[in-house]
Amino acid sequence: MEFKHIPVLLNETIEGLNIKPDGIYVDGTIGGAGHSKEIIKRLSSKGFLIGIDKDDEALNAAQIALKDFSNYKLIHGNHDNIKEILEELGIEKVDGILLDLGVSSYQLDERKRGFSYIGNERLDMRMDKSQVLSAYEVVNEYKEDKLAQIIYEYGEEKFSKRIARNICLERNKKTIETTKELSDIISKSVPISRDGHPAKKTFQAIRIEVNDELKPLHKTVIDSIKCLKENGRLCIITFHSLEDREVKEAYIEAEGKCTCPKDLPYCICKAKSYGKIINKKPIEATKEELINNSRAKSAKLRIFERREKR
Repeated sequence: MEFKHIPVLLNETIEGLNIKPDGIYVDGTIGGAGHSKEIIKRLSSKGFLIGIDKDDEALNAAQIALKDFSNYKLIHGNHDNIKEILEELGIEKVDGILLDLGVSSYQLDERKRGFSYIGNERLDMRMDKSQVLSAYEVVNEYKEDKLAQIIYEYGEEKFSKRIARNICLERNKKTIETTKELSDIISKSVPISRDGHPAKKTFQAIRIEVNDELKPLHKTVIDSIKCLKENGRLCIITFHSLEDREVKEAYIEAEGKCTCPKDLPYCICKAKSYGKIINKKPIEATKEELINNSRAKSAKLRIFERREKR
């Protein structure tokens, strides 16, 4: 299947990065290089792009998309390790970083990857195929209470305990191997709702657990900000409230929120500021974009600029 991913909030992201022609930029989730191609178009021969992705198929697609350019390097890795990746490349600071979080359109549409609750494929959901943990192990080996906790916290699913109980009951009869089997169990566990497919929240939760998408996110945001040059920009696109909350809280911390009592004449908590939040409210897709790409519906863009406090 051809790797296709329509870049969301493309114009807003490019504008948010405030690209310098001779700058160094990192796309920490390069995917099919939709955003990266527009970044690299704006770079001079002195500019450079670093593309990171956990998915080998994404990197192959990016290589094809960027075939007309030479000033870039692709890395098979995790954006959570951005600091270490840049150190290995001998790069101390960069001018801009983009993180387009979540699952790509290709990963959802390529049924064999097991991300979608539509279809009948083996449970997988790994963005990095080289890792051991997959949705198969989570569904068939996790204890009931841990399953319920994951579904509740990562899926914000109020019927998490019932779903976890029924998963365990069914797997005691036979191993749950496919997305359809899991989807059917979930559908029978929750009341009929108008709020999308009944398995949507649980599949999201299991995907987040498999790919460890939330636990390191706060640290990743702070590390990314520390990797920026003066006036460098970090643009992060999120697709659900859990991601957006982590990013928002990390930005507030990085901006340097004073925790001193208001009656003190000066700050004693020594809150350190790494810069400024550019948009207090997240940027969302326009009506025009939503007509062409329905998956942009939940996308939110938050921008941070590195500024050394003087």
